[in-house]
Amino acid sequence: MLQTFDDSAARLQAEQAARQAAAAQRPMNPRLLLIDDDARLTAMLGDYLSSAGFDVSFAGSLAQGRSELEAGQYELLVLDLMLPDGDGLEFCRQLRSDKRWRRLPVLMLSARGEPMDRILGLELGADDYLAKPFEPRELQARVKALLRRTEPQALGDEVLRFGRLEIDLAARQVRLDGNVCDLTSHQFDLLVVLAQSPGRVLSRDQIMDALKGHPLEAFDRSIDVHISRIRSVIEDDAKNPRRVLTVRGAGYVFARKQDAEGLE
Repeated sequence: MLQTFDDSAARLQAEQAARQAAAAQRPMNPRLLLIDDDARLTAMLGDYLSSAGFDVSFAGSLAQGRSELEAGQYELLVLDLMLPDGDGLEFCRQLRSDKRWRRLPVLMLSARGEPMDRILGLELGADDYLAKPFEPRELQARVKALLRRTEPQALGDEVLRFGRLEIDLAARQVRLDGNVCDLTSHQFDLLVVLAQSPGRVLSRDQIMDALKGHPLEAFDRSIDVHISRIRSVIEDDAKNPRRVLTVRGAGYVFARKQDAEGLE
């Protein structure tokens, strides 16, 4: 009788330990930081995103947002363009110059939806740009798309090598002469699309199709902006590129041979 009781207790302890281990291995909800001074909007978005499985924190100013970033770990930042204590564009530029947050995905919100405003946001390092007003469902879709692009890939993925340039798909890193290049997640994916078809001219439409599910805006200029930023970090001379080439009236091509090997 005593042996049976001991066996049951041992089984219960083993089952409890197994449940705890499984819970520990369960992925945590993605943590988002939303910086916006519109209390009604943030409350609505907080409820909507929380119900979709996100852990959402809020900040009503840039100063509060910086404190939140320094105090916690976040997978994505949703940043309003106009805030009471500063400009979201400048804040985004500062993030990209800080190694702690330069790879943090940033989705920028703004009541200004003109193409040049979007272009400026992309040039300063935002990964996506959403004009107000918007449907919460669209914001959720864009957030999920950005997070998918930053998920680690399975080990064993190849490293694409082009002379001095390496594109590590598993680590999601681009290295030039062994030094890591400072690219956003969006720019990395765009470069991979080109590098996986070396020597082939890809139109802007083909690039957008290859990035299906990614939050690219449906106007050609957005791709041009990202290509320009990619060139600024992987080319020896961005004004005379040897890796990502423009084919006038057709699109872009990633050179098969680079550096001292010559172009092809």
